[in-house]
Amino acid sequence: MQSEIHREVLARIDRDYGLKKVSGNWMRGGTCPICSKKELYTHKDEPWVLRCGRESKCNAELHVKDLYDDLFDDWSNRYKPSPEDPTITARAYLEFNRGFREELIHGWYTQEQYFDRELGIGTATVRFSLPNDSWWERLIDRPHRFGKKARFKFQSKHNGWWWCPPCVDLLQVDELWIVEGIFDAIALAHNDITAVTALSSNNYPELALAKLARDCDEAGTKRPKLVWALDGDAAGRRYTRKWAAKAREAGWKCSAMQIPQRDKKIDWNEAHQRDKLNGQNIAEYRHHGELLLAQSPTEKALLMYTWRERHEFHFQFDRRLYWFKLDMVKYNKAFNDLEESEHVEIRAMNDHQRREKALEQSGSVVQIANCYPQALYFQRNEVTDESWYYFRVDFPHDGGSIKNTFTGGQVSAASEFKKRMLSIAAGAVFTGSGQQLDRIMQDQLYGIKTVETIDYIGYSREYRCYVLGDLAIKAGQMYQVNDEDFFEFGKLRLKSLLKTIPLHINRDASKYRDDWLAMLWTAFGAKGVIALAFWLGSLFAEQIREQYKSFPFLEATGEAGAGKTTLITFLWKLMGREYEGFDPSKSSVAGRSRLMGQVSGMPVVLIEGDRNEPDRAHAKSFDWDELKDFFGGGTLRTRGVKTGGNETYEPPFRGTICISQNADVSASEAILTRIVKLHFQRPVVTDESRAAADNLNLMQPEELSYFMIKALRMEEQLMGVFGTRVLAYEKALRALKEIRVERIIKNHAQMMALVDCLDQVLPLGEERKNEVVLTLRTMAMERQQAISADHRLVAEFWEVYDYLEGLEEDPVVNHSTDPNLIAINLNEFAARAAGHRQQIAELTLLRSLLKDSRTHKFIDSNRAVHSAIRANHAQERNGAFDKPRPSTLKCWIFKK
Repeated sequence: MQSEIHREVLARIDRDYGLKKVSGNWMRGGTCPICSKKELYTHKDEPWVLRCGRESKCNAELHVKDLYDDLFDDWSNRYKPSPEDPTITARAYLEFNRGFREELIHGWYTQEQYFDRELGIGTATVRFSLPNDSWWERLIDRPHRFGKKARFKFQSKHNGWWWCPPCVDLLQVDELWIVEGIFDAIALAHNDITAVTALSSNNYPELALAKLARDCDEAGTKRPKLVWALDGDAAGRRYTRKWAAKAREAGWKCSAMQIPQRDKKIDWNEAHQRDKLNGQNIAEYRHHGELLLAQSPTEKALLMYTWRERHEFHFQFDRRLYWFKLDMVKYNKAFNDLEESEHVEIRAMNDHQRREKALEQSGSVVQIANCYPQALYFQRNEVTDESWYYFRVDFPHDGGSIKNTFTGGQVSAASEFKKRMLSIAAGAVFTGSGQQLDRIMQDQLYGIKTVETIDYIGYSREYRCYVLGDLAIKAGQMYQVNDEDFFEFGKLRLKSLLKTIPLHINRDASKYRDDWLAMLWTAFGAKGVIALAFWLGSLFAEQIREQYKSFPFLEATGEAGAGKTTLITFLWKLMGREYEGFDPSKSSVAGRSRLMGQVSGMPVVLIEGDRNEPDRAHAKSFDWDELKDFFGGGTLRTRGVKTGGNETYEPPFRGTICISQNADVSASEAILTRIVKLHFQRPVVTDESRAAADNLNLMQPEELSYFMIKALRMEEQLMGVFGTRVLAYEKALRALKEIRVERIIKNHAQMMALVDCLDQVLPLGEERKNEVVLTLRTMAMERQQAISADHRLVAEFWEVYDYLEGLEEDPVVNHSTDPNLIAINLNEFAARAAGHRQQIAELTLLRSLLKDSRTHKFIDSNRAVHSAIRANHAQERNGAFDKPRPSTLKCWIFKK
């Protein structure tokens, strides 16, 4: 290990685990993170692996490359090439990251450069020459930035060939290992094992094998035995069986080697670095290879019994579950019969051969399931105290694997396990006993890994990553969901439990269309770009709220045909979703809270939520004040959970609010000041604008969704731009005397800063950007005016009030005796207005709107008032026989 890295590793393991130097070559006394005992140790000169000394109880192993991957990630900054030493970067990578000796591999490789024009970044590479004038190279400087770790020469052909280390003479080899990677072959060469690499699991080196066979025949040497040592993943195992069978048909003797895969995939290079290529480990790898190539359930069972000598156990063969049980009475009888046999072949057997023959005759192998269920991991929702075991069920037919959850009760009873199997996988039948199930679960669940869960999709503030279906992004790095349906970010394992929101996200930059911005501008102008900036900002809403405590709501209104639906459905396609929104008036409070809690870092679009139009008075109205707490990411809804205590579940709102409807939002000032309002008018349609809108409608998420990946990978850069620009825009808006409300200033400044962020992802051009910022400034001033004005129907109400009061010198509809107050009986007011042919909104609608009156501030409703109007009328009455009218009635009270 290089001295600088060595010093840093020693400092970190001392800091994190308390490892101290002691006499000799070992550091001891560290605290094991698995069992918490002070038994952790490592070699002080080569501290590649930290091991727990409690081998029989814990046996934990921690690799420093996994613990401190940042030390092994950017080699060009640490080792810069020079004319005197042009390969120092590659040499350092191979020596200090791969554990190879330069004296063995000198001259095998070259140092090159790779530059990605799409991303505008480059890296040093380690390149190896291949047959047919091809080459393979490994990217070594933060390869996660490129979405790949290695690449072949463009349009080169290497299928049918292998790469052989230059130090190997294949004619002098008795056993030849065939591995997947070049680094695997080099690692085995360091351990005196001859290996070649097929470069991928699906490449059968037919041409190379044919050439080796001809060379052996010409030289008169014996062909080597082939050892198929591909990776231990599903593809590696499948091709090991396939290629071994094919090679045997071609006359080659074959066996296999397999590293058992447990918590983390291990290849031959990692085994070399962990000192796992000694005799005992090689025997284990050979045993697992023999199991992989076993031709029958009985053969596999005997191999397993011989290795461990357990009298009962379960095993998998051909994706079916079998049970082996040794009958000792039958075994002893069979062994004695073999010892006493006079048959020549049996007499020639040694004790070991007789033992295997007796096992074959006495062993009992029974199929107990027509499929193979495998417990993958344990997942738990800490808040609701719910937990599940996640299983994969494999079938011998081509139906594919089924993955689903089992509860603790379902894995502890054979009858419940059988029912669950049948309910999640068609035709999956378990016939084992309760005792057999207990033994199976005891083996499969011991030390099972745990996966953290979230119940939404999008950005997780707790884990600082985006989980988007089968794709995740963390710190600019893109991750693919693994075969077990969770993501691995170093030591963190994470998955989303939500499966109801499909996202069609294209990861291929070459399929991304970037010509849509001009169409968006043609169809919607600056307001379309503002909506786009809001969609971009929604991706980072959690980060913005964490620092600035709020994120604005967006309102998009306008008459029918203005293009609101076209705009919103297009913006959703940028996130890989074909969707518009939901109508809050058609849902319950519980339904709304669940729907709003499904996403994080994405908009929640409310469509047609306002039912304050006269022709919709019969419809259910949505109370906009429900949204008030969401401005700062408040609680969605509090509900109890089934635990032993008083725990509640209070999920926060993690998304953003977008409101799309024809009518303006009529709500309290607290809601209106939270809104950035876009109003779309029905445009004068031109051929260009019609074509632009049609093209936006025709585009598919697969052509657009790379925009989101591009933005999320720039998270750090965009948040830096936002933090710098938002303060400058706040200062500029505060200087405008037309704007007095601080919340309006803050909201529109954030939108302006998001336009600058958008310019980083998708260059707008200076002229367009200036127009968008100017539009936002105008919108801020209009919002200030809007909170000082009444709703249109309320304004009409007060116009009718002024008209009626002006008909006579005495009050007509104002019953207040206090000159500072207005008291109106709404039913009487409506009758008077109708009598004078004045139209007002229906009273049901007015009762909800008048509470937000700004012309005359609302004070109270249905208050008993001594009527000044009726008192005057009583004095004017001159007939004693007139029936007196009550002088007290219920009125709505407003301040003049």
